[in-house]
Amino acid sequence: MKEERLFKEFPPVTTTEWKKKIMADLKGADYHKKLVWKTPEGFEVEPFYRREDMESLDHLNTYPGRFPFTRGRQIKGNIWLIRQDIRVTDFESDNKKALDLLTKGVNSLGFFMHPDYIPKTGDIEKLLKGIDGNSTELNFSTHYPLEMLVALENVANKYGWQPAKMKGSLDFDPFGHFSRYGRFYYSKEKDFETLKQLMEKSPVFPHFHIITVDAALFANAGSGIVSQLGYALSKGAGYLTFLTESGIDAAQAASHIRFQFAVGSGYFMEIARFRAARHLWAHVTAAYGVKENSSSGMFIHCENTTWNKTLYDPYVNMLRTTSETMSSLIAGVDSMKVLPFDEVFEKPTAFAERIAHSQQLILKYESYFDKVNDPAAGSYYVEELTGKLIREAWKLFLETDEKGGYLKAFEQGFIQNRIHEEANRKSLDIAQRKKILLGTNQYPNTTEHIENTDISFPEEENDTGNIETLKPLRGAVPFEQLRLKTDRYAQKNHRPVVWMLTYGDMAMRNARSQFAANFFGCAGFEIVNNPGFETFKKGIEAAKKANPDIVVICSSDEEYGETAIPVFHALKDKMIVVLAGYPESLIDRLKQEGMEHFIHVRSNLLEELTKYQHLLGIE
Repeated sequence: MKEERLFKEFPPVTTTEWKKKIMADLKGADYHKKLVWKTPEGFEVEPFYRREDMESLDHLNTYPGRFPFTRGRQIKGNIWLIRQDIRVTDFESDNKKALDLLTKGVNSLGFFMHPDYIPKTGDIEKLLKGIDGNSTELNFSTHYPLEMLVALENVANKYGWQPAKMKGSLDFDPFGHFSRYGRFYYSKEKDFETLKQLMEKSPVFPHFHIITVDAALFANAGSGIVSQLGYALSKGAGYLTFLTESGIDAAQAASHIRFQFAVGSGYFMEIARFRAARHLWAHVTAAYGVKENSSSGMFIHCENTTWNKTLYDPYVNMLRTTSETMSSLIAGVDSMKVLPFDEVFEKPTAFAERIAHSQQLILKYESYFDKVNDPAAGSYYVEELTGKLIREAWKLFLETDEKGGYLKAFEQGFIQNRIHEEANRKSLDIAQRKKILLGTNQYPNTTEHIENTDISFPEEENDTGNIETLKPLRGAVPFEQLRLKTDRYAQKNHRPVVWMLTYGDMAMRNARSQFAANFFGCAGFEIVNNPGFETFKKGIEAAKKANPDIVVICSSDEEYGETAIPVFHALKDKMIVVLAGYPESLIDRLKQEGMEHFIHVRSNLLEELTKYQHLLGIE
């Protein structure tokens, strides 16, 4: 039977031909400005990639489950642990909650102990009663990890578990604690002595992660992905250096380290991030003499970042966590905790927690995310992002190493300064709506009002006062504080009304009234839209009858030339008059007539809304 080539009627197209076609479609516009994306991580991304672009990438031609683990630690399939955390307040009731979670698809539990609590065998026995420690991953966050490990061994012996088969972790990260609070758990010397003692006891629990490298703090403080990768590697290398210099075998030390990341909303960038992280860590461990085996594979626990989660329109948080979880699982993380949609502003409800772990169950059992290992492999776009992150993060890692490693770089302020700069850029992008948080700085639900406005946004004080620390932030907080002021004001006064005076060109008036409604809605003002008046004079009459706090003139630039000034003079003594748009050819004349309020796409939304609150007496 004669074989026939498929698609032979489609001749190959060169990159030059593609670009020639693109340039024709751009009609003279600048290719670089229009189509090349400058990422927050500092590098450029082309609008399309081809096979020839892959020739410069050195992380390709590897297999899943093989060094350097770019494509994941598993040879076949994509199995991950579904984790949910419990803040321990009562051992018996929290045990019941844990048992209930295990019946709902959860197979990894995180127990967060109070910092002052010293683990006791009897307490841990109550907490873990009825749980199979050989089939459930057990994770503990405690300031007394050695005592916890001893108690866990006693409980394992009583319940007949095999410590050699148990999996889990101790959330012990002296560098991370220092970064967060400006001090170690107890002292640098004592903390690192504890690390050594934990590692000496680790043969009892060969599959337990003694050290957690918390890179989630970087993300939640507003850092970019390159910073998260570079500094996570630096922390991990710092632990390896100490342990190997203390006589611990490098492979043993590496096998007891887990990395914790917080995933954000950059879907493809996040997929590339985890692939790059495994690749880089494998090469770091190799430099310490770890053989190219499972000990050099990075174990990744992931959770959703709190940076982009919001108080207003909180159900949007579910959409954010779903997208973020998808990118994490596609990238092959080992363990995943989905953040309940309400966790950033209250103790999560049972409904929120159920939705959180159900998201993973849907992705596993209905979307089959567990069936294919590294489905993004071979995507020119993802592979290119992976390669760029590998290069940029490695450069930052080496730069940090030149400063003496993670701790010394942090003491010098190098790490904090970079992260704070990145966080400030992100905050400015949110204020200027270059970065959108749906329901907060764009498309707000103007019917949503918070009755209990006594909500605080505490920032913990630096414990020592002699070093700047990293604190979890949320990009939405400034807008939430702004809107809460309006809600608080409206409890004793009328809610400020923003009224749209729409006339003229239908497309322009509708576009600008919608823009203005979104603009002022972000401050919690009441929005009154109008379908359009036949003339601007009829709009003036209607505005006088309505007597709003703010009136927004919505029409086209052409019509503003003849109508904006009459509207302004007719209403300026009764209400605040705002022009939607910024007609540059008219702006000087409008300002000379006394107009000073303009809203447009280049406005700093946060600054402008704060100004209008002040004008309305909302302090």
